[in-house]
Amino acid sequence: MGRRMVQVDAFTRTPFAGNPAAVCLLEHAAEDRWMQSVAAEMNLSETAFLHPAEGGYRLRWFTPTVEVDLCGHATLASAHVLWEEGHLPPEREAHFHTRSGLLTAAREGDWIALDFPATPARPEAPPAGLIDALHLTPPRFVGRSKFDYLIEVDTETEVRSLAPDFGALARVEARGVIVTARASTPGYDFISRFFGPRAGVNEDPVTGSAHCALAPYWSERLGKDRMMAYQASRRGGEVCVAARGERVGLSGQAVTVLSGELA
Repeated sequence: MGRRMVQVDAFTRTPFAGNPAAVCLLEHAAEDRWMQSVAAEMNLSETAFLHPAEGGYRLRWFTPTVEVDLCGHATLASAHVLWEEGHLPPEREAHFHTRSGLLTAAREGDWIALDFPATPARPEAPPAGLIDALHLTPPRFVGRSKFDYLIEVDTETEVRSLAPDFGALARVEARGVIVTARASTPGYDFISRFFGPRAGVNEDPVTGSAHCALAPYWSERLGKDRMMAYQASRRGGEVCVAARGERVGLSGQAVTVLSGELA
């Protein structure tokens, strides 16, 4: 593999939409400082690094500034690259050993299905400054998952029109903030946006790991186990979610836009 780098747009079937991730294919583990430097150079919301290990692949994710514990779109992108470049046969599941345990990916036609841990949000009073930083009226729900705050507002329009104060939002003690509402756009069950300035990403285009909290949240409220979600960033992207108790199914599509070798 050497140090091959592939850029993939995840959770979309169209180039230049969805969430771009860089995938770095390695023969063996690399130094943390080097991986963080590469992620800063790529300057995408996530860069994934993977190498063969334990009958599958060791997978780590870095934003331009920090390593993170869970990332959906870069996992989707990694699986896409393994199949597209022939590192795995199309009928074989991809197994990833990560800081969040074993994650798997399987091909389902043009879609890739991920199996992730659920991270349900428990009701929690918002910390000082959070609601003001989002310029929100009192929301319907505020809770906190393992990683993020989750906030439900009244309408899809409110989610789409948010213009946060990112400086103030970066002072909130959490990886990020998810803002969501029941969808009014036909074909979708719920809509969301994700803000993570504390992790070096003001707004993430499509956040797979956020849907590990969104899936159980909306499953309970809508009485559905399988739902279609839309993340309403400027690029936008679709995530099909399945609530499965302590696990969450995340399905999406991906397309390669760039490939090459690191110097």
